[in-house]
Amino acid sequence: MKQVPCSFLAPSPGRKEESRLPCPHHDVKIIQRSKGQSAVASAAYQSGERLFSEYDQKQKYYSHKSEIVHTEIMLPPHAPPEYANRNTLWNAAESVEKQWNFQLARRLVLAIPRELPPEQYT
Repeated sequence: MKQVPCSFLAPSPGRKEESRLPCPHHDVKIIQRSKGQSAVASAAYQSGERLFSEYDQKQKYYSHKSEIVHTEIMLPPHAPPEYANRNTLWNAAESVEKQWNFQLARRLVLAIPRELPPEQYT
């Protein structure tokens, strides 16, 4: 996850000096074939899973990703149930988009401040 060099300075009650508060952030990116990006590779990176890309016939796996807390695929009620499988879902998305300049996916990252204990994530 990208670290954002940001903190808010706010005076603490009863103190003259300032204290640093956590800086939650979000990031939205478009996954584009024209930039050499892959929806399957992006999904493998985000989930920490090993996925196979049918587009370039390569295994996608990022073993250095260790701090993944939660992954989930949320499908609308009318979606085919086989899309609950991450590999099937993203390979299907890439197979539909044939042109070199198509947008394959959007990547949304919501960062939780490190100061928030894991039991408060939900």
